[in-house]
Amino acid sequence: MIGVGTWNVIGRYLGNLVGQNLSSNALIETQWYLFDIVFLLGAAYTLQKGGHVRVDVFYDRWSRRHKALADFIGTVIFLIPFSALVIYFSWGAVLKSWAVWENSPDPGGLLRFPIKTMILVSFALLILQGISEAIKNWAIFSGYLPVNGPVNGPADDTRDGEAGDAN
Repeated sequence: MIGVGTWNVIGRYLGNLVGQNLSSNALIETQWYLFDIVFLLGAAYTLQKGGHVRVDVFYDRWSRRHKALADFIGTVIFLIPFSALVIYFSWGAVLKSWAVWENSPDPGGLLRFPIKTMILVSFALLILQGISEAIKNWAIFSGYLPVNGPVNGPADDTRDGEAGDAN
């Protein structure tokens, strides 16, 4: 993505100097598509690694079990339903895009249906990872997994532990 973006900038300015177009709409759209893919496919991976933003005003002070419960509730009430709604409302647009083999309106642009399909793939993967996180967090909260293990991200041994956990 960075390489394509760099070429788009260099090609634009170098092309102006030599009087030749060295970039194209396809290259510009390739950069957009790569950016989209990084974020769309990176969402489930980021969830697995505990990299999504949290409001740490309260969360940071909670015990491991309370964090697991909060993550479980957030996943079941917000993440999975939201992801399902995105799939539901995107499905028709993606099918229509495939039906007409939608192409970019820009001259020399790329096909649009593959990148639109990534919306469905991304949120399906997010649902699967959400289910995995919900199972793990429920197991931690209910005592089937050790409280000292990581919930999402690195373990915080300063406040969490069986002996010091007032749950």
